[in-house]
Formats: sequence, structure tokens, C-alpha cells
Amino acid sequence: MLELKVKRIDIEVGGFEIILNEEDAKELGLHPQDRVKVARRGLITTAIVNISESMIKRGEIGMFIEISEKMNVKNGDTVKIAPTMRPMSVDYIKKKIYGEKLTKDEIYEIIKDIVDDNLSTIELASYVTAIQIRGMDMDETEWMTKAMVDTGETIDFEYTVFDVHSIGGVPGNKYAPIAVPIAAAAGLKIPKTSSRAISSAAGTADLMEVLTNVRLSVNDIRRIVDEVGATLTWGGAVNLAPADDKIVHVEYPLGIDPHSQVLASVMAKKKAVGANFMVLDIPMGPETKVPDEKTARKYAMDFIELGERLGITLEAAVTYGGQPIGRAIGPALEAREAMQALEGRRVSHSLIEKATDIAGMLLELGNIAERGEGKDMAKDILKSGKAREKFLEIINAQGSRGIEKSEDVPIGKYKADIHSPEEGYISIVSNKALVKIARTAGAPKDKGAGIILNKKKSEKTDKGEVLYTIYADSKAKLDEAVKIAKMLKPLKIEGMLLERIPSYKA
Repeated sequence: MLELKVKRIDIEVGGFEIILNEEDAKELGLHPQDRVKVARRGLITTAIVNISESMIKRGEIGMFIEISEKMNVKNGDTVKIAPTMRPMSVDYIKKKIYGEKLTKDEIYEIIKDIVDDNLSTIELASYVTAIQIRGMDMDETEWMTKAMVDTGETIDFEYTVFDVHSIGGVPGNKYAPIAVPIAAAAGLKIPKTSSRAISSAAGTADLMEVLTNVRLSVNDIRRIVDEVGATLTWGGAVNLAPADDKIVHVEYPLGIDPHSQVLASVMAKKKAVGANFMVLDIPMGPETKVPDEKTARKYAMDFIELGERLGITLEAAVTYGGQPIGRAIGPALEAREAMQALEGRRVSHSLIEKATDIAGMLLELGNIAERGEGKDMAKDILKSGKAREKFLEIINAQGSRGIEKSEDVPIGKYKADIHSPEEGYISIVSNKALVKIARTAGAPKDKGAGIILNKKKSEKTDKGEVLYTIYADSKAKLDEAVKIAKMLKPLKIEGMLLERIPSYKA
């Protein structure tokens, strides 16, 4: 074991990595990408070795941001390091690469090593790629889901728990801040934890953070659900299925989303919060994760089977994802539109229909409404104002930011209207292009950034009419978003005359 002095390096590398001087590495017999155990005051973690001739002096250890924060060290502190063996889970990853079925114990070891940061980014990427190409059967998916639950925190409630989740892929998908308070106003208990945006313009947690605190502990979630019936919080603030966030961190740059991992990711977090019943939203459309009905049914049936194996009764809602839900895209703009819906103001029909469809399914699962009558009951609760009252109870219990009316939601101070170049009808709306524009404008990190759609698919537009408005918190980002918008042209316009074919005699 070697004692070394810490030199913090202010760079995030996406994992636990260190830099050793070449001579110190030789003394310990270490090579690049080998592993060491790093210990200090009872804290021990595994790190991947990098080697330098000159950047790090002999007797020093370069520690990047992630491992420095985990070990709680500052410049000049000392740590001890010692070589350690490659974990057995690497052999199990190779087994999956070759297309073999993994055992329950092998999957548990892989998930545990992911949570404990014992795998390098390369090894984790290999695992994700292997299950993308080779797949997992339902036994393996069940074992992976249970391992993800067992390696994190769980919440136990003394009553029946309901939940709702969307697999995502469609912008403006703000149904949860409407559906959850509707169901909670009817007496259902819903500890809803949500994600932040990864590749979209806003996750539910991002838009809720505009209005309230979303960083709740397990005890906070339990207390608030006991008191007001529901939460709308960020799942990343609690240690529920922690392997999932680490896997997603690798999936995103690879641009892959393995089917079995989608199943396990969703269901592990629902099992961890003690859900007994849940509704799953599966948006279907050409630019979503689910392009067609066949794929949607495959997802639905697999989720239902996995739910049965986990003791969760699940119903799937295949929903229209061919264009954004509602007219707002981006955290603050979506928060405002959701509040407008709760206030009974006129908003996009698609948002009300989707939110009440999903709320209605929850009410039927909870035996609050008869089969086929849930949606009407959900609409009645929304119109009565009870859903808005419950929503305000939820955000106040979590730690309100003092915004209780839609007109008080702060949005981007800079905006630009994008006008129609011709008269016609909107024939195509590109979800991916709209998300690209919104993210260029600053969403989701800049909460006020995003887009308001003035026109949607099949709607008529006149030449010079506003198609959509881009909002940003900075002028520079707005200008860049406008450039991208002009290049991508997310709304395609067509007239009634598609093509004129002249006579060959002409």
C-alpha cells in the first residue's frame, strides 16, 4: 500500500479515475486502466488508473472531480492506494457479449459492481452494448430489475400505492402534473418520482422545479404522501435503483436504449417506491422510441408480464406521439401550461385528453370509478378545481417557490417569432427538430427557455402568420436557436395542390 498526497484536478471525467506518476505506478506494478483501491478515513472506493510522466509528481495522486467529491478530499490531503483485482462481473459481461444467458447471481454481481463504481466506463459501455445487441429474456430482465431494487433504497407504505410513468420520447409531455393531483384528489396515494431531461427539452422534474423543491429524502416523500396524498419529485435525489442513473449516463452518448434496460429502469423505481398499481404511458409516433403499433404492443405486453413477476398490476396506455403534447416545450413554459389546465383555462385539447385519460385509468385501477367511467370522473375533478387545490397542496408540502398562478411563472425574457413563409396547412411536425431548437435556446438547464407552438399538425396558416415562438434566458442562445430553427424547419407546410403535372403537349 502506498500513501500519496492529493492533487485535485477540476475536470469531470464521468467516472472514478486517478492519475499516478509513472514511477509510483511502476513501484506498484500498475498499467493504464488497471484498478486500485483508494482509502481515507474509513472510506474506500475503486478507481481506474491513468499514468503521467510530468503532470503528477512522484508521491502525488491526481484525483478528478467525481472521486475527489466521493472521498471528500482537498489538495494536500493524503490517501492510501493498493492494486486490486478486476471484478468477476467483467467475465459475466463477456458471457453476455457471446450471447449466453446470465444467471440471477451473475446479474446481481454486475448491478452491484455498477452501483459500487467497480466497473470502468469502457466495461459499463460494453455491458450496455451487449444487452442492446444480444438482448435479455424475461428471466434476466426480472433478475436485473430486482437487483436494481435491492442495491438501493426502498420506501414502504402501509397502504395501497399507485404510480404512473411515461417511457418518453414526445416533447411537451406534461400530463403528470395534471393526472397525479386529479387521482390524489380522489383519494389515491401516489409517490410520483420523475426524471430530469436527458435528451429532451424538459423532464417532469425539470418543470416541477420551476414551482417547488424536488429534492426530497425518502422520509420527506413518505411524510408528504401521508399528509397530502402525492409527490411530484426528482427520483435522482433519493437512492432508488441507483444503478439506473449510472447506466443511463453511458447509454446517452452511445445513443442506445436496450429494450430490457427500459423495462428494468422503469419497473425498478416503481417497485422501490412500493407501487401496487400503475399506469404506463407509451407514446407512439415516427420520432418516438415506439414508431408503430407492433412495437407498442410488444412494450405493453412485456411491461405487463414484468409487473406480474414483481407484484405490480400494470395497465399500458398507448398514446399519440406524432407531435408535442400541448403547445409548450421547455420547463417553465410547460409548468405554466399545466397550471393553466388546472385553473380551467383554455389549453390544447391534446393535453387535457391525455391527462384525463391517464388519470381515469388510475381511478379505475383504484376502484374509485367503474370501468369506462374513469375519464369522465377525471374531467369532473379537473373542472371542479379540486385537482388545482391538490396540486397547490403538493407543491406547498414539497417547498413552494411562491408561484400559485400560471401568470406568475417566470419565462424567458428574450423571444423570437418564427413566421410562415407561405399559406397552407401544417402537414408534418418534427418532434426531434423542436427539441433541438428548444435545447439550443437553453432548455432544460435554462428553465425559461423553450417553444410555444402557435400552429400544430393539420392546422391552417397564412403567409406571415406566427408558427411558433422561441424563448430564451439569453440573447446569444436565442439567436443561435433562431438559426437552427431556420435550418431545420420543424413545421412543414403544404397547400391543397401537392403537384401540378402539365400535358406533354404543352
